[in-house]
Amino acid sequence: MKKFDANIPEGPLAEKWTRYRGTMPLVAPNNKRNIEVIVVGTGLAGASAAATLGELGYKVKAFCFHDSPRRAHSIAAQGGINAAKNYQNDGDSVYRLFYDTVKGGDYRSREANVHRLAEVSTDIIDQCAAQGVPFAREYGGTLANRSFGGVQVSRTFYARGQTGQQLLIGAYSALSRQISLGTVEMYNRHEMLDLVVADGKARGIIARNLISGKLERFAAHSVVLATGGYGNVYYLSTNAMASNVTASWTAHKRGAYFANPCYCQIHPTCIPVSGDYQSKLTLMSESLRNDGRVWVPKSMDDVKAIRTGAKKPKDLAEEDRDYYLERIYPAFGNLVPRDVASRAAKNVCDEDRGVGATGLAVYLDFAAAIVRYGKSSALSEGIANPSMEEIKKLGRAVVESKYGNLFEMYEKITGENPYYTPMRIYPAVHYTMGGLWVDYNLETSVPGLFAAGECNFSDHGANRLGASALMQGLADGYFVLPYTIGTFLSKEIRTPKISTDLPEFAAAEKNVGDRIKQLLSINGTRSVESFHRELGVKIMWEHCGMARNAEGLTKALGEIKKLRKKFWEEVYVPHTDKNGEEFNPELEKALRVADFMEMGELMIRDALNRNESCGGHFREESVEQDGEQKGEAKRNDKDYMYVAAWEFTGVDSEPILNKEDLTFNDIELKTRSYK
Repeated sequence: MKKFDANIPEGPLAEKWTRYRGTMPLVAPNNKRNIEVIVVGTGLAGASAAATLGELGYKVKAFCFHDSPRRAHSIAAQGGINAAKNYQNDGDSVYRLFYDTVKGGDYRSREANVHRLAEVSTDIIDQCAAQGVPFAREYGGTLANRSFGGVQVSRTFYARGQTGQQLLIGAYSALSRQISLGTVEMYNRHEMLDLVVADGKARGIIARNLISGKLERFAAHSVVLATGGYGNVYYLSTNAMASNVTASWTAHKRGAYFANPCYCQIHPTCIPVSGDYQSKLTLMSESLRNDGRVWVPKSMDDVKAIRTGAKKPKDLAEEDRDYYLERIYPAFGNLVPRDVASRAAKNVCDEDRGVGATGLAVYLDFAAAIVRYGKSSALSEGIANPSMEEIKKLGRAVVESKYGNLFEMYEKITGENPYYTPMRIYPAVHYTMGGLWVDYNLETSVPGLFAAGECNFSDHGANRLGASALMQGLADGYFVLPYTIGTFLSKEIRTPKISTDLPEFAAAEKNVGDRIKQLLSINGTRSVESFHRELGVKIMWEHCGMARNAEGLTKALGEIKKLRKKFWEEVYVPHTDKNGEEFNPELEKALRVADFMEMGELMIRDALNRNESCGGHFREESVEQDGEQKGEAKRNDKDYMYVAAWEFTGVDSEPILNKEDLTFNDIELKTRSYK
């Protein structure tokens, strides 16, 4: 077991980043023109990083497996982006954003990285507004804010329910400018399948051209991964179907430590599963919890009546409804963090008080908000003695202006109109807080390999607060990585252009080619999809989902090994070329699922090793037994206040656990309470 250095700068926490940025090694403009950087992934983190590096003068090669960077999964983030601007004058500050993020992550994140994130958050809004991102505005023209879970201030900037899409358009515009100037060379429909490490440094990638199927070599002085999370290990998740772990996992196999893989966020406001035919789930933005009230019926008679259709939810009187989040967590109510809200929903459904045909749903109700907004509108418009119907009509117009596209999406999927009947929601896999281990510079344990955005572990601890994913992606891409990558590249100014003729490139390409040939030669009887579903639903979600225990995890470890063996014996990948040199989406999927199998095993090992409950990792053996926090997650700071950084030793070998101890000098460690 290794203890290692995160390269955190000396000095007071609030001054670390400013001092470090002013003293770190730089690369002169005339040298940047001779240095090449590969950026894999063009979502918010990747597009902003590639655009900024290109603007600085580096020669950048950017890769995405989509037909355009505009299709990156970042567009799916609907609700907003956090920043400590304090426009509402409600007590927000850089320190409060820092504190909320560390507390929300259950004290399992690195203090210095989180404070830096809070500091640069304010710059992100200015950058994006200057790019033309259409943030919502107040009547006077100032940018509007709303609240998200785990906080008691309004710091979330938003563009209706399309924030991720609008931010990505801004980053894509910046990227497109650099492409037109020739500083960035864009490779669409290319998927990274291996990392090339030469002389101990990341020097390039092997990518598969997804149109022709040919393997191609690409070299650079440094490699940046910005490839998102691994939530699709669970099969059913809010992630786009193509989202995967392959780039990060191949880097892990080449020596990059994988940190905290068991930390997976379950989002509480997802449209419930409706049948076995589904291949993904749809998220309703957390912003809806600003105005929606979460409830289930109090009595079993009402539960049964609603499930059979004998009663409709609007038929239940207020006193017959259990607004359980408001009851259990009065200080935060419906805006408790995601892990807390998800477990609470699971608990009431475990009590058999869930609604919907399956009983695995709770209500998110906007009736009270519609009336409240309607009365306010009637007053502002000078309508005397409005009828209740007039009030509701005015209120629905206000709600539509705030959440209209989300309500339309819900109605199209479910056939139910949420203006008149409550939404049904249930927790689902969403975001992964684990990822490649990085130091303060965002450099992995492989020199020259950097990781940005969701594919690194550094900022969110065991649970990400809502609206912080977009913040981290743009912070890393625009304001952190372009500085910190210089700590490595400043030593490379005498290194000539890296050649793809190096033997390490040939070996890596052969490794990928052999894996493809092996998959295509199996000619089994089972589809890739069937293996993915069995892995995600029957093993990962069942035993390593919202709740975990030693018995289930031990069982899952055995099951996943058996399933992986079956996969390599029984999978069928249709093809016409034995080398895979053709357009073949099934081969793409097979390669990704093969990596999910191995990634899932590491997640289970990490969950089994961490015998405590924290954030999105809830061990049933570690629960508060009495007092005000009875039934809540019980952390074990004495034994587990560390980052678990796993080292790859072989597919069939046990990985090595390395630990980075976490210290908190500016925040008091305490039991996380939202009551």
